[in-house]
Amino acid sequence: MASTEPEHQHREEEEAPAGDDEDTGAQVAPIVKLEEVAVSTGEEDEDAILDLKSKLYRFDKDGNQWKERGAGTVKLLKHKESGKVRLVMRQSKTLKICANHLVLSTMSVQEHAGNDKSCVWHAADFADGELKDELFCIRFASVENCKTFMEKFQEVAESQKSDEENKDATAAADVLEKLSVEEKKTEEKAVEEPPTAAKEEETKIYGDKKEEKPAPST
Repeated sequence: MASTEPEHQHREEEEAPAGDDEDTGAQVAPIVKLEEVAVSTGEEDEDAILDLKSKLYRFDKDGNQWKERGAGTVKLLKHKESGKVRLVMRQSKTLKICANHLVLSTMSVQEHAGNDKSCVWHAADFADGELKDELFCIRFASVENCKTFMEKFQEVAESQKSDEENKDATAAADVLEKLSVEEKKTEEKAVEEPPTAAKEEETKIYGDKKEEKPAPST
């Protein structure tokens, strides 16, 4: 009878648990070394005075219908130095710009007819890299958010109007002050320098007096 010992031994070797891999202490360096890179959003010099989630639409004149522009966060950003305020909206996933325009004193926002969670306004938008006259409609999740947006938008527009009026008044005051200074200088010059005709007459009179000689005494 043939012995089954080799077969049994082979089976035990297969069933025996594998030993732990030996730690050689070697370290594998990464193929590519990644470095942190600062990503600029273009908003570093601005402060957000409004930040709300919303969905934006633009009116397609050719199709005579509203088309969705994107869903994301709409912001009103105020520049730290100039004080100018712009509206910026990016899509939530791709961060693609949906709207990008200044809020001007001539702008006004109105409630969208039939929906108290939406409002509309006209703007010269720069989202596509060139100025385009757009009619926007924005929709919020609540009536409160829509009111907050409209109030802040109008507040900014009014403040821009006040700033423009102040700048115009300052410019006008500077012009008037300059004219006043010039007039004053002209008057001072006129007082300091008598007319040429008067000078000539004065010279003639005093010259005649110098030429007169006293009559000889008898």
